[in-house]
Amino acid sequence: MDMHIIKEGLIEIQVPDFEKVSSEAPVFYNPVMELNRDISVVVINQYRKSLDHDITICDAFGGTGIRGARYSKEISGVKNVTVGDVNPLAVELGIKNMERNEITNVEVVKNDANILLQSNKGLFDVVDIDPFGTPAMFIQSAAANIRPGGLICISATDTSALCGTYHDPCIRKYGSKPLKTEYCHENGIRILLASIARNLAVNQKYLRVLFSHSTEHYMRIYAIVERGGKKTNQSLENIGFIAHCSNCLHREVFQGYVPKIPNTCPNCGENYSTAGPLWLGNLWDKEFIAEMTESIEDLTLNRKDEVLKLFNSCYEEADGPITFYDIHKLCKKLKISSPKLNDVMDEVKNRGYFMSRTHFKLTGIRTDVPLNELNEIIVDIKEKTLGSDV
Repeated sequence: MDMHIIKEGLIEIQVPDFEKVSSEAPVFYNPVMELNRDISVVVINQYRKSLDHDITICDAFGGTGIRGARYSKEISGVKNVTVGDVNPLAVELGIKNMERNEITNVEVVKNDANILLQSNKGLFDVVDIDPFGTPAMFIQSAAANIRPGGLICISATDTSALCGTYHDPCIRKYGSKPLKTEYCHENGIRILLASIARNLAVNQKYLRVLFSHSTEHYMRIYAIVERGGKKTNQSLENIGFIAHCSNCLHREVFQGYVPKIPNTCPNCGENYSTAGPLWLGNLWDKEFIAEMTESIEDLTLNRKDEVLKLFNSCYEEADGPITFYDIHKLCKKLKISSPKLNDVMDEVKNRGYFMSRTHFKLTGIRTDVPLNELNEIIVDIKEKTLGSDV
């Protein structure tokens, strides 16, 4: 197979020439995921600083070996990395790429991800699941074979299912009903986290989310896994449902597995649609994000500016309520054109409410202002703008 050389972070590897990113490629490599790998290096680097020992990492979907190679070269205190792939060509290429970079603490093996995790003689400190598609069938193995206090890093690229374009696959894979709304990508991450939390609970483990994001075609979560029956039970209290009114865009959150959810919207009387079960807990740890932002200057990242922009955005919205509004969709319901987003945000803040942008959507605003009052603010600002133009 034809190859070419790419440089990413502190490594230089061979990758196959292939016109389109696809599972049909002789060895899977996705250049678009460079940002994903940059973020992973920052997260794991910061996680390692919290420990008193060197870490073991499992990259269950190695491909060219680029992720495992970067973890070895760019994160201090890595004892060893196990890189797995079922494709013998990928294993061969991965071994060559480790030799090219003079990496000796990475073992590249041919194995199915589930078998690789389950056959480990000792638990991993970090388990990275980054498949082409859904991670659903690998979550239980990751949950069972992560060390208490360990870090799970899980990607999902089946966003059409998680975001509600296809309901049945989401129910089948994640045990949750999705919903196609303006905040469907946030719902998708919450569905993924709820599925992980339930799988962890089987092993009396629970998660503490450090960071999550939805970027381009994928979703990604990073969470610490702890053990304990009582706290696992408490963690499951973060699972519930979201009821959404497509007529007026009102939404409500209901905690629990069998909550009493009204059939109709209290604002306009139209029928509710529901999504869940999904994770209603935090999506970000603000202190951890601040620490990552401070330490990022010590790392060599090609996409550093984009990483910092994402960190800053998530930091700002971390204290906000569940779900957000799309200013354009609100204005469409109000049958007016959109005013300046900053004007709306400033007025909401002046009234003492929480307000931030959201990384999930460029026109999204995360706020706890009541919907009716938000609509009044938008209309008032629009009328004042029109009046000043006369």
